[in-house]
Amino acid sequence: MVDKPLSENNTGKKRNILNFWPLLFVGPHLLLFILFFLIPSVFGIYISFTKWDLFTSPEFVGLENYQTMLFNQDSSFYTQFYNGLGNTFIFVLISVPFCIIVPLLISTALAAKPRMNRLFQSLFYLPSLFAISAVMIIWQFLLSVSYGPLENYLGISTNMLDNQPHAWISLVIVTVWWTIGGNMVIYLAALNGVPKDLIEAAELDGAGVFSKFFRITLPSIKYQILFTTVMTTIAQFNVYGQPLMLTGGGPSDSTRVLLMYIQQNAFSSGLSIAGMSSAMAVMLGVCIMIVSAIQFYLLRDKD
Repeated sequence: MVDKPLSENNTGKKRNILNFWPLLFVGPHLLLFILFFLIPSVFGIYISFTKWDLFTSPEFVGLENYQTMLFNQDSSFYTQFYNGLGNTFIFVLISVPFCIIVPLLISTALAAKPRMNRLFQSLFYLPSLFAISAVMIIWQFLLSVSYGPLENYLGISTNMLDNQPHAWISLVIVTVWWTIGGNMVIYLAALNGVPKDLIEAAELDGAGVFSKFFRITLPSIKYQILFTTVMTTIAQFNVYGQPLMLTGGGPSDSTRVLLMYIQQNAFSSGLSIAGMSSAMAVMLGVCIMIVSAIQFYLLRDKD
């Protein structure tokens, strides 16, 4: 038997110690991911194939929930699913462009370092720190026709929360105001990394403000825009608190989104329809994955 040199044994021990460090950092996150995401997701998918009232054992029914929800026009679940999914898509289509464009324009203005830009950054970011319940209470007061400033100071007597399209406009304004800070911070960091020599070279060539913005600034931060677009879209697909607390799903269920039906069926009815709620949630997740994949494909780097 030939003994290994002492230096070789020490190198092997150091390599084993170094290999242990990545597991130490990744391990807690992996454990939380398995406990709070992977296991509930797999369990939720299984429940979507059952009838369950949350208290007794689930009864496996195969694809019955999906068949009823997608094709049985006489079922209330069919109406709930398509009405909720349609309202969710309307909210996503209206709100996502504003949640991307408004923070981008504000960040571009603040990146020019105007006076008191730090103060404005804080003011724009401040709503993101509020809980959704606090935000909705503030806007319920502002939009109220009874005691809000709209009628008392501006003379606007229209009930912004009880008729369309004002209800959608109100929800989008509140959402943009509440979420503007997160994307603004990302864009500000990205704009600080735009090469100054390219901007100066474009100015020497006589490029205008819009030409510099669309030909240099936007291409330089395209990955940050892709990231915020996908993450904002996923967040808006999961909209729940704004319509629940501001409009209550009205008027005439025109702002009742799919997550409101899912919560109502799973926890508020007392019937064995938690499986149907899980099926709706699975379909919502499938829609989010399809839309995200399309966004990645359309916004990918074609070079």
